[in-house]
Amino acid sequence: MLNVNDKKEEFYSRFFDQLSQSQSWPGIYFFKFIVKSESDNLNKLKSIFSEKKAFFFEKKSSKNKFTSLSIKVKMNSPKEVIEIYKTCSKLKGVIAL
Repeated sequence: MLNVNDKKEEFYSRFFDQLSQSQSWPGIYFFKFIVKSESDNLNKLKSIFSEKKAFFFEKKSSKNKFTSLSIKVKMNSPKEVIEIYKTCSKLKGVIAL
């Protein structure tokens, strides 16, 4: 039986292969996250990209409970994309799409 960490690594391995085949690297990549609007995680997500020239797009839900954050940024490799997703996954209540 696979434990949770094995399943995550299996997922990231498949994701790496998909990213490698889907576009050329370095290249532009779109990240998309959903966070609760009153959460500080919106700023935390943005800070993860502070070293990069990223473009942020925010859209609130109809009742302003959630905010969708899309990020357009140049990434060097699939590995770099996965590292960002792993970093973001440590933020409680953040949904990566």
